[in-house]
Amino acid sequence: MRRHHLTLQLYVARDFLLSFFVSFLFFFFIFFINNMLLLAEDILAKQVPLVEVVRLVIYTLPSVVSISFPFASLVGALMTVGRFSSDNELIAFQASGIPRRVLFVPFLLLGIFFSVTSFIMNDYFIPVGNINFGKLYRRVFLSNPELELESYSVKRYQNTVIITGEVSERLISDVIILDTTDEKNDRMISARSATLVENSAQAGVISLELDGVFSHTPEAKRRGDYEYFSSKSMTYNILLSDISISIAEPGPREMSSVDVYRAIEEKRIVEARKIGERNRSIAIKRYELALAVREAAAAMRPSGAIKSTSEKNAELVYSEIEKIAAREIRDLSIRTYQLEFYKKFSLPVGCVVFVFFAFPVGLFTRRSGRAVGFGIGLFVTIVYWGLLFAGQTFGIRLSFSPFLSMWLPNFLIFGLGIVFFLARVRR
Repeated sequence: MRRHHLTLQLYVARDFLLSFFVSFLFFFFIFFINNMLLLAEDILAKQVPLVEVVRLVIYTLPSVVSISFPFASLVGALMTVGRFSSDNELIAFQASGIPRRVLFVPFLLLGIFFSVTSFIMNDYFIPVGNINFGKLYRRVFLSNPELELESYSVKRYQNTVIITGEVSERLISDVIILDTTDEKNDRMISARSATLVENSAQAGVISLELDGVFSHTPEAKRRGDYEYFSSKSMTYNILLSDISISIAEPGPREMSSVDVYRAIEEKRIVEARKIGERNRSIAIKRYELALAVREAAAAMRPSGAIKSTSEKNAELVYSEIEKIAAREIRDLSIRTYQLEFYKKFSLPVGCVVFVFFAFPVGLFTRRSGRAVGFGIGLFVTIVYWGLLFAGQTFGIRLSFSPFLSMWLPNFLIFGLGIVFFLARVRR
């Protein structure tokens, strides 16, 4: 009997793999068009070598594969069970004494396999691909500044505005830079030309080598006063994180789950240290307040008399304590890292969760099993993706639990699967 079960399970697994492959190609194509071709088109329009464009696209493929796996698992399982149901094969299996749990085993095992594969893609290949993408984009950007600094354009980066003339290869003509000095004074720097070079001395920094420089800085506190200078050349440094997100310092998405966890712990230690320093400052101020109150009590003044120096000091110290206590110390980046950490697990586990949902739902499809399963799968995919996006938004902006933000869609889909399973058993 076990041998017959194994033959049947291989038959079910083969049909599931076929449906999964078709669904995977569909989602891969959708995400590839959405994320890759638009990027490639923008880069190709600026005369980037085709070989570099292909490499950039290859480095982004792991993210497409990772996202496609869970949804292909859902649609593939729905299409497979739907076909068995519409072709009355499920009735034949049941009449032969084959329990449904035997049919479910191939779905579960393949779901676990897809989940592990998706996790490896998400935890290893995506960080590697993103890091290599950033390095290549950085090199392409340095050789072709028009990727970010277009000809005759105005670009705003945090506290800096760069106005450019014609951009040709690495040479930028007629450059104007508007920024703010350390003294909070507005500054204007104009240059006849500029060349983009990599700053080997400082990581995460690129430099504009300016020629024919003139700088003008008005004094904000002394109206009418200003500083200016002219120079044959000048080096102006720009943070890569200000230029483009594509070449910024590695974030949680560019890290493995272990590295993200370590980064979270390090950030928590730093946050706890800052909170401890704030509490120590409050304790010192409270001690100063106690001394000031004691001095004020020792030098009692008649009613209606002017406040003594000790009383004024006590009020001043108390005001400082309130200001320090009201200052919230919270590293908001911790929440972003936590969301990415939980997402690295929740999305791959979705492969298994979708199988638990698809198997009982597919049993209800009697006609056009594959088509109905495909349609239901697309609908659930949209709902799941919307919940995941909403969870990420709520987790950042509304301080919603990072764990629930990333895992709630899985819990809901799994719960619906249990409901459909119970409804099918009662029929």
